[in-house]
Amino acid sequence: MSKLHLDATKVEKARNLARRIAEDTQQFVDAHTTVTVERTICRLLGIDGVNEVDVPLPNVVVDQLVENNALGIGAAFYISNAMIQTGKTPQEIAEAVASGELELTKLPLADSFEIQVNLQGIAQDMAKRIKKNREERESYLSRFGDAEGPYLYVIVATGNIYEDIVQAKAAAKQGADIIAVIRTTGQSLLDYVPYGATTEGFGGTMATQENFRLMRAALDEVGEELGRYIRLCNYCSGLCMPEIAAMGAMERLDVMLNDALYGILFRDINMKRTMVDQYFSRMINGYAGVIINTGEDNYLTTADAYEAAHTVLASQFINEQFALIAGLPEEQMGLGHAFEMDPLLEDAFVYELAQAQMAREIFPKAPLKYMPPTKFMTGNIFRGHIQDALFNMVTVLTGQKLQLLGMMTEAIHTPFMSDRFLAIENAEYIYRTMKSLGDEIQFKEGGIMQKRAAFVLDEAIKLLEEMEGLGLFKCLEMGKFGDVKRPQDGGKGLAGVTLKEKEYFNPFIQLFLDKEVH
Repeated sequence: MSKLHLDATKVEKARNLARRIAEDTQQFVDAHTTVTVERTICRLLGIDGVNEVDVPLPNVVVDQLVENNALGIGAAFYISNAMIQTGKTPQEIAEAVASGELELTKLPLADSFEIQVNLQGIAQDMAKRIKKNREERESYLSRFGDAEGPYLYVIVATGNIYEDIVQAKAAAKQGADIIAVIRTTGQSLLDYVPYGATTEGFGGTMATQENFRLMRAALDEVGEELGRYIRLCNYCSGLCMPEIAAMGAMERLDVMLNDALYGILFRDINMKRTMVDQYFSRMINGYAGVIINTGEDNYLTTADAYEAAHTVLASQFINEQFALIAGLPEEQMGLGHAFEMDPLLEDAFVYELAQAQMAREIFPKAPLKYMPPTKFMTGNIFRGHIQDALFNMVTVLTGQKLQLLGMMTEAIHTPFMSDRFLAIENAEYIYRTMKSLGDEIQFKEGGIMQKRAAFVLDEAIKLLEEMEGLGLFKCLEMGKFGDVKRPQDGGKGLAGVTLKEKEYFNPFIQLFLDKEVH
């Protein structure tokens, strides 16, 4: 039942504005492909491994297409044709390209229809593999049940996957429901995915398929011991967004950081590259049953959380629409927001409660991702623990679902296992003692919270109206989100974007959108 009494016609207006903004941008997306999308297709066709100098084979194949100005026809077309002409598997073709034995664009061309039909079996086999992972997750949840309240979400970030596993198991035993393996600093700017298990990283651990496999196996092992399903989270943002989404789908990850705008704003990745990449990555996540996390909380680290609250809501509406276009259902949209107002602001807790309740009421089916205070953590661990407790209270009162736990030592060091224990204990205590409090509370008619939510919604509509007139790309240039300005033809990765040609096809799009594989 609504507590804020938001104007339903205004909510619908905002959603319609966001849909038109997304559909306008989607015209560009549909007309283009990127090196990352094509490498993802290679991976989904079974290509894996590296050459003699450790360049991933998907990069080797796609780089050859780029060198021959053939990216616009696509990797699927040339790999399928090579299969017809040589009788080799996609993996064998990639190895022949790496050894210099095979030039994909120099082979005779089979009939275009034959080329497309030829890949159907391999594409369906991969779709079945991903679907089986989804069914395995559902089987675990059926056997163990699922968390009733918010998923308690903690991070590991040692740089060494084997040490991460030790810490992840400890966190699960302490009560964590989601383990997020933070990526090493700078990986989002690499235009390739490293290979194999890794033991060195700065501020996090490399996202690789082998690391995903190792951590998934470890969490399944500890989950059996605890009688709970432990979800695994990683990051498919950056220049390899759909590739990492595909690897996560193959290894049964459950949650992926996957925002339409984050890489543009906070990693200076070209907006055209990002928008094309996010579409295919979300399609993969949708099919795999992965909950995506969006990054609106980051706006409040570069802009004032009180003044910029409407930009978070506007971005949530836009992320929702891009996800729907990609076939990702609302139940998998972990739309992001955060408890980031200045604790010196009078009634800050009241405004935070209104903001969180507003997100809950506007996106009722979404498993919202709620982020803890970080911007105003000072190193005072006692005040920090209280700030985290207030954040935990808002989480419970407003029914947030993915709760990234705050650490009292935020702003001092990477959390110790003991810090995680205290954070989990704090959240569990508040959830247990306030479990039904949200159902007992009504908000004052015409009071601070109702007025605040109505104001934020009105401001979000104004921003969305402006964006509809200017277009998303222009608004990103103007710094409408997070006070960060990015040029349309600047940033990293623009050279990897190309127009699709007439013969282009991607055998996975229809499979993933249809959801059914026989």
